Amino acid sequence: MTKKAKLSCRFFPINKVNIAKLVEMHSIFTRFYENADLSTFIKDMSEKKGVMILKNKTTDKIVGFSTYNEVELIHQGKKAIGVFTGDTIVEPEFWGNKTLHTAFAMKMLKAKMLRPSTPMFWLLISKGYKTYLLMANNFQRFYPRHDQHDHEMEGLMEQYCNKLYPSYYKAEEKILDFGDGYHALKADVADITPRMRASNEAIRFFEERNPEWRRGTELPCIGEIGMSTIGLFFKKLVRSTLGIRPGARKKTRRLAA
Repeated sequence: MTKKAKLSCRFFPINKVNIAKLVEMHSIFTRFYENADLSTFIKDMSEKKGVMILKNKTTDKIVGFSTYNEVELIHQGKKAIGVFTGDTIVEPEFWGNKTLHTAFAMKMLKAKMLRPSTPMFWLLISKGYKTYLLMANNFQRFYPRHDQHDHEMEGLMEQYCNKLYPSYYKAEEKILDFGDGYHALKADVADITPRMRASNEAIRFFEERNPEWRRGTELPCIGEIGMSTIGLFFKKLVRSTLGIRPGARKKTRRLAA
């Protein structure tokens, strides 16, 4: 029943986020993460450009959020935009709801239409497999991935890591390690089982690349934001809404000659 609840998602510039919203978001954050003190949470939030807030329309309660920032990159000698999303959290009873994803896709569509000739990339750091799958399941070109190596995308990933987190980026492992005091997922949140490793190549790859994810190490990722990628997301959304399974074909009635 809760998955069918009406949700809304709105982007707030960080200077429009009041202390009541920060405290409410922090209360959700602490359900999922260790070492999640309020002062660090507020400091991290203040460094972002804004936040997308997911609300239950019936109760007007915040049930999820995703932080948002923009980073200037250099791609093939020209300026490019890196859209950075940090913490993305949704209450478990609303897992599977696409409102937050749709709002993010709409924001990317508007940004791309305003600057069609400027290359755009989604910058993502992932301490859990669910976050990694957001990119692996929805982007046509992204890094890292299990089935191919993209040197150009790898270079862009290293560029933003060295720009944002120069003290924490481990170039050899291609991992961000913020130390033992960094907020890590709680033990009962998004664990990876042997069955999941065996049945899903992307999940297995995530754990191979980020073996200490339980300690809070982050796998830096990057995906190219193009009109085709945005279009593919909305196509999948429509199919999901209509209950059409991937690969399903329309049944056609054969007419008598």
